[in-house]
Amino acid sequence: MKDMFLNTLTPKFYVALTGTSSLISGLILIFEWWYFRKYGTSFIEQVSVSHLRPLLGGVDNNSSNNSNSSNGDSDSNRQSVSECKVWRNPLNLFRGAEYNRYTWVTGREPLTYYDMNLSAQDHQTFFTCDSDHLRPADAIMQKAWRERNPQARISAAHEALEINECATAYILLAEEEATTIAEAEKLFKQALKAGDGCYRRSQQLQHHGSQYEAQHRRDTNVLVYIKRRLAMCARRLGRTREAVKMMRDLMKEFPLLSMFNIHENLLEALLELQAYADVQAVLAKYDDISLPKSATICYTAALLKARAVSDKFSPEAASRRGLSTAEMNAVEAIHRAVEFNPHVPKYLLEMKSLILPPEHILKRGDSEAIAYAFFHLAHWKRVEGALNLLHCTWEGTFRMIPYPLEKGHLFYPYPICTETADRELLPSFHEVSVYPKKELPFFILFTAGLCSFTAMLALLTHQFPELMGVFAKAFLSTLFAPLNFVMEKVESILPSSLWHQLTRI
Repeated sequence: MKDMFLNTLTPKFYVALTGTSSLISGLILIFEWWYFRKYGTSFIEQVSVSHLRPLLGGVDNNSSNNSNSSNGDSDSNRQSVSECKVWRNPLNLFRGAEYNRYTWVTGREPLTYYDMNLSAQDHQTFFTCDSDHLRPADAIMQKAWRERNPQARISAAHEALEINECATAYILLAEEEATTIAEAEKLFKQALKAGDGCYRRSQQLQHHGSQYEAQHRRDTNVLVYIKRRLAMCARRLGRTREAVKMMRDLMKEFPLLSMFNIHENLLEALLELQAYADVQAVLAKYDDISLPKSATICYTAALLKARAVSDKFSPEAASRRGLSTAEMNAVEAIHRAVEFNPHVPKYLLEMKSLILPPEHILKRGDSEAIAYAFFHLAHWKRVEGALNLLHCTWEGTFRMIPYPLEKGHLFYPYPICTETADRELLPSFHEVSVYPKKELPFFILFTAGLCSFTAMLALLTHQFPELMGVFAKAFLSTLFAPLNFVMEKVESILPSSLWHQLTRI
């Protein structure tokens, strides 16, 4: 039966078969390319990871389904948060004086609801405590931080100031009502006066009970926030040396509050002053393996290394004579920075347009890249040849690191949830970068190769029908060999009459 089937096939059949295969492969290639350009991932890869891997035992769904659903949801949420921790942007802008001005000019909202909701949670965490009901002004502000309507928050802050000099009320007005940086600085100075008094009073009572400790912790957070924003106001108004002094004093006065990442503000201000020796000293303290990395740390270290060689760097000369030790150190620093956050170079090289940075960032994500490049692009431009060196070397990083889901050379794996979190943090009019942005991923190369192979078979079959027919028969005979073996075994077991009836069917 097999031989009769093969003998009836003509060369036209093989031409039609290979041509159809080429057509189907081409359609798959076009669809995959469109899907990848639109969503940043492969449809086949997504289906295989989401649906096929659990069926093959990659994920144990039964155990999670049998457990309590609420516990499962909380565990998954907790895991997602631990993988993609969102950080407060150390260099976030002022809502009233900067973000709102952008809205007035363009009609676009630079901040997403998710980003502003995170800020509201931060304000409630740092600016409120359980004893606020004992002070009427603080009780009003506790409700104000929960308000979603900006005008309601501003009205509540004015109401609190009618009762008492409330530091958090001045903070809210400086952040959201002030329309210029100078006006915001004036309100922050009033907040400093009120906040410093509250801090000193609570400092004397902090050991008298848990309630007083919580109040002192809140007053400390308020004071640090005010001083930091005052330093940022000075930096915005061009008084950079004054801003550097304020940041240094703040870091000395509260050395344990590293969660605020004040050193990143200090690095940016020192780069503006071109005080590169001081920048190196700050990096030596904070670029430590035990401390969390950031784009500011990694790319500032790369900038300092590049500064030593970038003015005389030439890719043609380097290819002829090889890289010197200093050039190799600079290239390695760039690779280290790109491995940590691969989105930054496209903004520094102005291959992608910048937008206003969000109030929160995802480390290693597109949001962090925007926040870094927004303030540091000028520093890279100031160093002669630094952007040229970056342009010549940054793409080579992707040939050195493994697949992004595996462990890199210097850092932990790139979390899968970064793209989702960045889409929540960044406005809808911004096209979120995806890591790594492969122009020709493996699945597209494979599909294209399959398409080319089948097209080549179609061409050979058309040119040499007899030869390809013999080859196809031999190939099909090889494929049918296991089936032949099974049929022989079945024939030996079944009665001849029954076997005759089956073969007739």
